[in-house]
Amino acid sequence: MLTRRAWLACAGLATLAAAGPARKPRAAEMRDIGAMTLADPPKPAPALHFLDARGNRHDLAEYAGKGVVLNLWATWCVPCVAEMPALAKLAAAVADAGIIVLPLSSDHGGAPVVEAFYRAHAIGGLGVWLDPLGAVIDALGAHGIPTTVLLDRQGRERGRIEGAVDWARPDAAEAVRRLTA
Repeated sequence: MLTRRAWLACAGLATLAAAGPARKPRAAEMRDIGAMTLADPPKPAPALHFLDARGNRHDLAEYAGKGVVLNLWATWCVPCVAEMPALAKLAAAVADAGIIVLPLSSDHGGAPVVEAFYRAHAIGGLGVWLDPLGAVIDALGAHGIPTTVLLDRQGRERGRIEGAVDWARPDAAEAVRRLTA
C-alpha cells in the first residue's frame, strides 16, 4: 500500500508508469478479504463527487439503493496494478446482486491514461472513473492506495481495506454481497 505521502511523491510519474508494464506483485503479496476493517456501527459515507471518462461530475448519491465497492487506485501504483484484474472479476461476480464496482483513478492524465491501462492489461467490465485531485481520498480519510471501501444499500460504510486484495477469491464476492446488503 502506498501512503498519502508516497502517493503525492509519485503522482507526477503517472504518465511514465502508464506507458509501460509495472512489476506485478505475487499473489502472496495480495491481502485476503478477511483483513478488512469493519465499521461497527456502520457510518454514513460523506458526500463524494468524482468524474466519468468524459469529465462529467457524478455523486455517490446516484447509487442509492445499490451496494458499492469503491476502490481508490492509480495506474502507477504497483499493488493497484496487481489488484485490478481481480477487481474486474469481482465486478462481474456481483453485478447481478445490484452491486456496483467504482474504481476511482487518481491519475492526473485522466481517462486516456486509465483507458490505455485497461487495454494494456486486458481489463474489461470496469468503468473509467476519476478522482484526479484526490478529493475522494481526502473525504474518506484514506491513508494510501489502493484502498477499498464497501458501502451498503443505505449509503453507509460497512468496511474498508488498505492494500491490494485478491478480489477473485470466491469468499471475497460472498463477503461483498453480505456486507453491502
